[in-house]
Amino acid sequence: MTTTLSGTLGHYVSETQYDTIAPAVRHAAKRMMLDTLAVAWAGSAAPGMAELQRGLVPAAALPESLLWAGGPRVPMLDAAFLNGAAAAALDYDGLHLEAVVHTDIVCLPAVLATAERLHASGKQFLTALILANEVVCRLGLATRLHSGWFYTSIHGVFGAAAGCAKLFDLGADGVRDAFGIALSQVGGTQQSMLEKALTKRIQSALAARAGAFSALLARSGVTAPKEAFEGRFGFYNMYEEGDTAKVLAGLGERYVSAETSMKKYPSCACNHALIEATLALVREHDLQPADCLGAKAIISPYMNRLVGTPYNPTQNPQVAAQFSVQYSVACAIVRRRLGIAEIQKEAALDAQLVELARRVEVVVDDANSGEMAPGTVEITTRSRGTLRRRVDHLPGGPQQPVTDAELAAKVSECMALGSAPLSPARIARLSARVMAIDEITDMAGWFDGI
Repeated sequence: MTTTLSGTLGHYVSETQYDTIAPAVRHAAKRMMLDTLAVAWAGSAAPGMAELQRGLVPAAALPESLLWAGGPRVPMLDAAFLNGAAAAALDYDGLHLEAVVHTDIVCLPAVLATAERLHASGKQFLTALILANEVVCRLGLATRLHSGWFYTSIHGVFGAAAGCAKLFDLGADGVRDAFGIALSQVGGTQQSMLEKALTKRIQSALAARAGAFSALLARSGVTAPKEAFEGRFGFYNMYEEGDTAKVLAGLGERYVSAETSMKKYPSCACNHALIEATLALVREHDLQPADCLGAKAIISPYMNRLVGTPYNPTQNPQVAAQFSVQYSVACAIVRRRLGIAEIQKEAALDAQLVELARRVEVVVDDANSGEMAPGTVEITTRSRGTLRRRVDHLPGGPQQPVTDAELAAKVSECMALGSAPLSPARIARLSARVMAIDEITDMAGWFDGI
């Protein structure tokens, strides 16, 4: 009998227990959960979120799962979707650099909503979350064509399905069926990034909802293809070619999801090396905007695909700012930072920033095969000639990870914003609750008392 990838992953998800996962992996998952909750908190008031909530919350009938940032309890699938949209809204969430997937903005909303509905324990929840993220990262590592699919959503739906199926205790066959059902809901492309559309932030949310829905259907007895990945019309033959060996390499021994990087800036990761390079030059030379005649951003073809188009904030200013290397360089020169304030509408439309962004030339280095780095900035000045800086690694990546102090500062910044800003004392309580999540006996009340 041929062993399918769905079957192998189903067995792995079904059989893996909390105590077999290394403490370091569990700690990394808690840090990423805290990071994701924080950026979702700040993103809860981002453009488009009110419209999404109006479309779903009034029809809510079952108060199963909490909307983060002070929202009501809503049906599990609505919570997975809306919390997922908030988590993606500011492009400030974690990224697995090699797999090119944002796992937590899909898996955390889906798995947490399901854990609340089921009154699962913190250990059960954390185990399911880690396994969900692991599936997404491994699937991402196996597809390297970058053909235009949005990897976060097309792989994320399978991870969310796996994590939720784990919580439903469906067994190996049930997880496999959840994968097969998820196959029918795969979607998400980079077109939203190219057009700077607000749909960019809901593609991962749709995957979160679809993954949880897939597990619900599998729980109800819906059968599905057994070869969701390698079948004749499965994922690898219909969407993008994948390497099964990479998915399975070290499965259960090495947790690649623990290598997920946190972001230093609320912007597409393709901008980060350029932001870092520009800020270094500005600080080193005390460069003033009036001294800047123009700049060059030298990037890879992949980076150019996502952030290299001319800066045009007229339709969706926030998304345009997040996906523009021209804006990123200009903002770093003028404001000497790029934080949440710098992706708001007022900053994105600021005349000085827009004018300088138009003087940032994008140069594509065809010899650069990097996805997020390296990136080089050249700034032409009136008084100092041309200043140049190259950054070889993504800030916040494995070579320069975000420290606990930097994470705490990011959490404090984010959770003091959004639709329900928290006081420093409540932020501290929530942070401590997340880091001790495996001590909670009922996830339905995990947020009580914050």
